[in-house]
Amino acid sequence: MKILLTGGAGFIGSAVVRYIINHTEDSVVNLDKLTYAGNLESLKTVDTNERYTFEKVDICNRAELGRVFKVYKPDAIMHLAAESHVDRSITGPAEFIQTNIVGTYTLLEAAREYWNTLDINSQKAFRFHHISTDEVYGDLPHPSEHEGELPLFTEQTAYAPSSPYSASKASSDHLVRAWLRTYGLPTIITNCSNNYGPYHFPEKLIPLVILNALDGKDLPIYGKGDQIRDWLYVEDHARALYKVVTEGEVGETYNIGGHNEKQNIEVVQTICSILDELVPKGTKYAEQIKFVNDRPGHDRRYAIDSSKMSKELNWTPIETFESGLSKTVKWYLDNQSWCQNVQDGSYQRERLGEISTVNQGK
Repeated sequence: MKILLTGGAGFIGSAVVRYIINHTEDSVVNLDKLTYAGNLESLKTVDTNERYTFEKVDICNRAELGRVFKVYKPDAIMHLAAESHVDRSITGPAEFIQTNIVGTYTLLEAAREYWNTLDINSQKAFRFHHISTDEVYGDLPHPSEHEGELPLFTEQTAYAPSSPYSASKASSDHLVRAWLRTYGLPTIITNCSNNYGPYHFPEKLIPLVILNALDGKDLPIYGKGDQIRDWLYVEDHARALYKVVTEGEVGETYNIGGHNEKQNIEVVQTICSILDELVPKGTKYAEQIKFVNDRPGHDRRYAIDSSKMSKELNWTPIETFESGLSKTVKWYLDNQSWCQNVQDGSYQRERLGEISTVNQGK
């Protein structure tokens, strides 16, 4: 099978590319604009493989998309290209609207035009797999405010996005479903929980904390640090996504979670404990923790029910949070040059997403 994968130089996308090249016989055309979060260094282990091809293309460029479809004639699309950092979406939502909504629309139209040229058997076999987030569901009751069994996100949970990022992803999900219902384009959607692992751009919590800790900088914790996330090791996610694109049912949605609900403060404290063991110093890394003003509209809790993935596609995560986080910390310790190379002059691990009093109309 030939898979056209958008956003393949990003964190999750590069993990999927590496998985497909290393564990299957399929070929991959990696289509990526190479924004700040996309880095070809994440693909050095596979970039000379004859089954791998890279195309530097913006998914909003309709003409270039048409050329790529005509040249490569893919059997499936895995659409991961997206702006994904909530804090950046608060500061500058326009890019999220453009990439996540307009870009998805443009890709859907290019795919539909190509799909209409295929013979009936190829049309039936074709898949447009849209990779999304659990943040489209909003947030769930927090144990501090809820008695009894805590609910989980299911595939039937109503959408209630909180941030410009999650609203743009919710919009793209709706477009994908509409292109199936209206035009018959064979689409599938997955919604995943928080990913972590190697090659993660250091604006996100886990790599930010690891690198700040090593540099002796503050480890910023929003609010009380009691926000809960379900953590999914990125290589488990890559394996799940390949299962979906090859075995999933058209029109279905699959939730993919790691079965690891942790408070943010727990995550940071665990990283500090691992570093205390691996890179000891005169003081404890946890002493660098600093509580800061919370993010505007910060969701309290996410948690995924991924039983559908388990029952229908025989997928479960392999990594526990402890094993996955240990691997992640060790990877960052062993790959300091990658960390330096991806942090250009545009981002030096400063806080993003704060709203000025002027913007709030005060």
